[in-house]
Amino acid sequence: MAGQRLSGRRILMVIAPAQFRDEELLEPKKIFLQEGAEVVIAASKLGDVRGMLGGTVSPDILISDAKPEQYDACVIVGGMGSPTHLWNDIELHEILRSMEPADKVIAAICLSTAVLAKAGVIEDRKVTVFATDESLAALKEGGAIYLKEHVVRDGLIITADGPEAATKFGQVIVDTLSSVPARA
Repeated sequence: MAGQRLSGRRILMVIAPAQFRDEELLEPKKIFLQEGAEVVIAASKLGDVRGMLGGTVSPDILISDAKPEQYDACVIVGGMGSPTHLWNDIELHEILRSMEPADKVIAAICLSTAVLAKAGVIEDRKVTVFATDESLAALKEGGAIYLKEHVVRDGLIITADGPEAATKFGQVIVDTLSSVPARA
């Protein structure tokens, strides 16, 4: 039924505690909610956090408290805060490394594709990223295959290159997640 393809699904959305990209959080989240998913927002601190465009969000949980087995997908939001706060977050890397072999959807947008590379979950996978010298170096070091496209899906790994792709990114996640079995 339209509007309920993700009923019963839980999606963990991870944001930096400062300078996340507002529309990369809000546009996919709106799509997920319209499709019936439960969305939980995680960050490395609780309380109001500010996006690059001035919006504020209060994360539901700390990244360290997220239990990967409770989610069907993990979506990492980008923005200027990603390199500082998410790229080298060991707890986030552990979440991604446990979700990947469990056949769960892993997605990242903008600069946050580098998190997937640093976690070691995109070796030999086709991905895209907001291209900077640093993000491209992270992808190369992680063994990823970079494609200069807005949204790239390789199996259950979905990446997007920036805010202009946020809506399509959300739609591809919905299409992918609705085609795989729900978490056990």
